[in-house]
Amino acid sequence: MKGHNKYFRGYFMPPVECNDWAKKEYIDKAPIWCSVDLRDGNQSLIKPMSLDQKIEFFNLLVKIGFKEIEVGFPAASETEYEFLRALIDQELIPDDVTIQVLTQARPHIIKKTFQALEGCKRAVVHLYNSTSLAQREQVFKKSKEEILKIAVEGAQLLVDLAKETDGNFFFEYSPESFTGTEMDYALEVCNAVIDVFKPTSDRKLIINLPATVEMSLPHVYASQVEYMCKYMHNRENLIVSLHPHNDRGTGIADSELGLLAGADRIEGTLFGNGERTGNVDIITLALNMYTHGVDPLLDFTNMPEIIKLYESVTEMKVYDRQPYSGKFVFAAFSGSHQDAISKGMKYHKTNKLETWSIPYLPIDPQDLSREYSADVIRINSQSGKGGICYILETNFGLDIPTKMRETVGYMVKDVSDKEHAELTPSDVQSIFIDNFVNLKSPVELNEYHFIREQDIFKVMLSINYNGNRIDYLADGSGRLDAVSNALKQILHLDYALTNYNEHSLDSSSKAQAAAYVSIKVKDKEYWGTGIHDDIICASIHALISAINNAINN
Repeated sequence: MKGHNKYFRGYFMPPVECNDWAKKEYIDKAPIWCSVDLRDGNQSLIKPMSLDQKIEFFNLLVKIGFKEIEVGFPAASETEYEFLRALIDQELIPDDVTIQVLTQARPHIIKKTFQALEGCKRAVVHLYNSTSLAQREQVFKKSKEEILKIAVEGAQLLVDLAKETDGNFFFEYSPESFTGTEMDYALEVCNAVIDVFKPTSDRKLIINLPATVEMSLPHVYASQVEYMCKYMHNRENLIVSLHPHNDRGTGIADSELGLLAGADRIEGTLFGNGERTGNVDIITLALNMYTHGVDPLLDFTNMPEIIKLYESVTEMKVYDRQPYSGKFVFAAFSGSHQDAISKGMKYHKTNKLETWSIPYLPIDPQDLSREYSADVIRINSQSGKGGICYILETNFGLDIPTKMRETVGYMVKDVSDKEHAELTPSDVQSIFIDNFVNLKSPVELNEYHFIREQDIFKVMLSINYNGNRIDYLADGSGRLDAVSNALKQILHLDYALTNYNEHSLDSSSKAQAAAYVSIKVKDKEYWGTGIHDDIICASIHALISAINNAINN
């Protein structure tokens, strides 16, 4: 593409090497989570949420398990102010939940923020000012010293007003546009602010290092975070927080590597909603940890309920391929994938495995209230016999014999291909029944009676053939053999009975039985299935169904 020469790498590496994070293999514990759905998320909506919708969303966040929730920018608008007051005045904030509010480092905004917080049991006041080279030069037209002074004076005003205001307040500082700031200068500003707040072990200070705009590969951000963690004052009394956006599509990677680099806390949103390409998706982050055996301390077990409320109040849509939560993220249309999943399910069940290792499924869909039959194996023209027969078995109890599966698979895929549509489990069942089960044309069973004479079975068989009733007496070495001999004579059809399988459809004493029969006529094999509450009758229906398929094809 032409024009690439006008771009440059606007980030800054730390002045010393910081790559200890690269020696770590995985994240071993959940960070402190802070939802910013009601601030970053809400301000990015075309139609911001109403007061009632915000309260409904707040209650959802509490139910999921968030203990820190940024509820808005109360000095920015009357709506934001009223929402904060509603939470406080109506006592909607649980005792174990801390709300967070955002304020620029500007005196009149800070003062209005504390007015809005009057009487709050526990709140984090989040102070920020931009420190990047581009913002200093182009927006504020201020020197490093002037930007530093804004941060320090803002911090001091927070300390002073907190003493004068009824409530219990903690503090957070963000060098906004951190990723575009020279690292030694970002460190200087943060250390100056830390020295004003004087955090202690029981009143820790949050230092938030936002990727306000993603500007680098994730490993660069990790090195920046590690540098700050190593050289900030009073580190033991700091909570280092990350606030990644997703401009380069690597917000998840930024967060995970940033946690390896020493961060303690993540600010993000459900499904990654936020300005531009969005904030980091906390659901994906949390469930990534979950699939590594780490309790994320957030509850996403009822994912359908979460999606429904989110889409209702935000009027946003969860993308079909959104990790863990999208409609199709567990769906396997590919035949080879379906076969591997089906076999993996059986292997785990047979061996009673307690650990999860199903091919193509990094997480158990049922942990998120998703169903295997409806969400995992999806049937279309790309599907394979394994997936199709898995649907028939798990939904309808039909354990299709291995040698029959290819025939069934082609039959179902052919329908999907011609209709250019996905097939539901009911569609698959209907196709199977229409083409294989208890077929009655041109041959239909009327009745049968057996007599056993030593090792010989005699049968009086009555059928309708092309609308005519025919009764015939024959014998054989077994019941089905006797019926087969009778049918060969009646129909003048030369075939060999090649496969027979049977099973009950459930475990009850009144269970129906399913029988599967194949016959070979010349070099071609034909299948039929019989279903009846008597296994002998089911096997006769299966044989007649196979014969009908041979005659009709």
